[in-house]
Amino acid sequence: MDTNELVAHSRARFDHHQARVVLKEKYQAKLNFAHCGGMFRASPDMIMFLSLAGNDTVVIEDLYQNPIQVQADELCSIMKARFQEQMNAWFTDYQQLNNHR
Repeated sequence: MDTNELVAHSRARFDHHQARVVLKEKYQAKLNFAHCGGMFRASPDMIMFLSLAGNDTVVIEDLYQNPIQVQADELCSIMKARFQEQMNAWFTDYQQLNNHR
């Protein structure tokens, strides 16, 4: 392998890594949403917590450390849908990125 081939290979690996980082940031941002006057991020931890709360009204902290009173089952449904939608889209884009490699 000559120097030009090594440089091209190195750039391709760097570009692929950067594309993966950008893709992750894109879908992490799409996990954020507004509900009941607060901003929330759909995450497995929050979905589990809300699932355990059941039909109760709970007070939780939003992304800006504000206490927000929400109906647990309603917010859980929204979070599950948002999380699964974005994870499926991220997976599809990730697979396409790897296929172009």
